Amino acid sequence: MTIKIASVDSVILYFDQIISEEVLERVQSTYIILKELNGVIDIIPSYCSILIQYDLCIYDYRSIQEAITKRLSTHQSTTIAKQNKLIRIPTLYEEGLDLERVAQCNHLTIEEVIRLHTQTIYRVYAIGFIVGFAFLASVNEKIATPRLSTPRAKVPKGSVAIADRQTAIYPQDSAGGWNIIGHTAFDAFEQFSIGDSVQFVRV
Repeated sequence: MTIKIASVDSVILYFDQIISEEVLERVQSTYIILKELNGVIDIIPSYCSILIQYDLCIYDYRSIQEAITKRLSTHQSTTIAKQNKLIRIPTLYEEGLDLERVAQCNHLTIEEVIRLHTQTIYRVYAIGFIVGFAFLASVNEKIATPRLSTPRAKVPKGSVAIADRQTAIYPQDSAGGWNIIGHTAFDAFEQFSIGDSVQFVRV
């Protein structure tokens, strides 16, 4: 892990730059330890990094580095209580605007795409872009599909989509270029936390 300046009042902690369960566990454990650090204004975990905004009345760059290092050293042997959830998402695949495109791009039938998408249990690696948008990985490589060349001006709320080896649900109407393969009535996006597991269930 390395610590680098992000702005005048924030730093970024970088982990191994790969998307993996091991890195996710390290990010989640570090996030849990540091979110209670005195003087931290905001802390945002992502795939392979954590952004920390701190109070300039308490820290400068050197002292926040020292505080982070000390807290992690103190808690490194402590068992971190993680309360990861398994969230099942009922999904209507017949409403997938790009379902046929995803099938054609990967030389599969529509039924094969649905089967491969539902048989995987995904992890929440990051939350962002818009409030409640959880980035889920990793999609089976057999259905991984590039983003649309021209994003849509409006993607309906509840759209279940794929972009490369990620999948997600649009928590509100939004512009977007992901491939829409289904729709869900799920509306509790505040439930998502880093490290949670998600499974899509066909209805």
